[in-house]
Amino acid sequence: MASREVSTMIKQGFIADPSLSFSPSRITSPVKLSAASPPPPPPPPPPPNVSTHSNPTLFDMMSDEHNRELPRRKSHARVAQILTEFKNGVVYGHSLGPGDVKLTVVGKDGYRVTMDVHRKVLSEKSRFFMEKMNSRREKGVSHMVEISECDDLEIYVETVVFMYSDDLKKKLIGENVIKILALLKVSAAISFDEGVMSCLEHLEAVPWPEDEEEIVVSCLEELHLPDDSVPLILQRVSSQPSTSSTRTRTDDIFLKLLTGVLQAKDDKARREMKVLIFKLVREEADYDVSKDTLYGLCHRCLTSLVLCLSEVTTQMNDPGIDRGALMGEIAREADNMLWMVDILIEKKLCGEFVKLWADQKELANLHSKIPTMYRHEISKITAQICVGIGKGRILVNRETRFAVLNTWLEALYDDFGWMRRLSSRSLDRKLVEDGLSQTILTLSLRQQQVILMKWFDRFLTKGDDCPNVQRAFEVWWRRAFIRQVLTEPDAPQLQITLYD
Repeated sequence: MASREVSTMIKQGFIADPSLSFSPSRITSPVKLSAASPPPPPPPPPPPNVSTHSNPTLFDMMSDEHNRELPRRKSHARVAQILTEFKNGVVYGHSLGPGDVKLTVVGKDGYRVTMDVHRKVLSEKSRFFMEKMNSRREKGVSHMVEISECDDLEIYVETVVFMYSDDLKKKLIGENVIKILALLKVSAAISFDEGVMSCLEHLEAVPWPEDEEEIVVSCLEELHLPDDSVPLILQRVSSQPSTSSTRTRTDDIFLKLLTGVLQAKDDKARREMKVLIFKLVREEADYDVSKDTLYGLCHRCLTSLVLCLSEVTTQMNDPGIDRGALMGEIAREADNMLWMVDILIEKKLCGEFVKLWADQKELANLHSKIPTMYRHEISKITAQICVGIGKGRILVNRETRFAVLNTWLEALYDDFGWMRRLSSRSLDRKLVEDGLSQTILTLSLRQQQVILMKWFDRFLTKGDDCPNVQRAFEVWWRRAFIRQVLTEPDAPQLQITLYD
């Protein structure tokens, strides 16, 4: 090679001849290394003698080759279009004359493209090129540069082309987030500062698809960019480390949201927001909502329900009263209470509420004085508690379980017919009956006897308007008599006594 020739073959991230080794990742060994590129390198292939799957058929091999070839052809076509625009001056309007650097980019599939580029542009736009080219600067010498084994040849070519743009931010408009991240990685690898800044400004300004948020965060954290705009960008998806003050602020926001839903004036919007908030509470299982916050709202709901029923009992005999409005008001307050119970169950905090509900003697007394058609929504709360206990999602002691049934079971029996007819879409009858059966069977045999003997008489009178807990009745009967006889043949049988 002539003494005045400079042949710089940059392999795998710009590694030159043994006398001049460098790369954008700051690795200076002449050993062949992976080029800096957007996606992580693929895992090494298994040894030839190890089979990862059963022997493929000829059709499978042809199909796999076709699936690989189609995207490859599309990528090559896009690269060809970029190069055509580049040669025709569409991408840049500079009059720089013929290029003095022959840049060859080689993909991992062996596809290669060669571009005539300008040392002046590369040196001005890329600190990496400036440092390396200036270190071997000789007048009248043409450089030959090769970037080999690129994971995404198209991104490398496009990044070089973008160095010629006078308004790079405008060029990036319309590109998707994944494409911007790819350009950002290559720009950072070759110290193309304008490219890095333009990509970061683009990421800060555009929306991100939710399923790509983690990719953005991971990419920005991996690059360790010194730019101050990175923390600003990440503020979109992350806040400061959790402290007692931030926890208090979160609880305040949550309280405001729940209170807003409970007091909403538009019924349709209220229903939609209840579904949304409950969905978010269910998804964020790791976030512990303040127990005091939830129970403070529960007490407010109970107070509103008592006041509502008190007003209704005093107005029931007024001939001018709008009974439909009364029924709607009771249903609204009961629905609010039921929603809070659902949240408590979801957050595994409902144990104390069961005792609180069992102690509502005043509310139960008011409930009994109001016609069933107005009050039946309240019994849905009892039904939901029984479902929670029956599924093992509410853990309370036996005295509390019996107390809640003692206070509210008769009301549930009375209201069940109306619940079944008017709430057929929202009421899962079998779920309620199974929950009630399982709750009864967690009590002592004597308590089971008291409840199920009363149910027996009620069911014979009301039929389908009474919850069907035959399963619980059968289990109790076998526990009380058949198994008792089998295990203790000489013991006297359990006497059946009815209690009021």
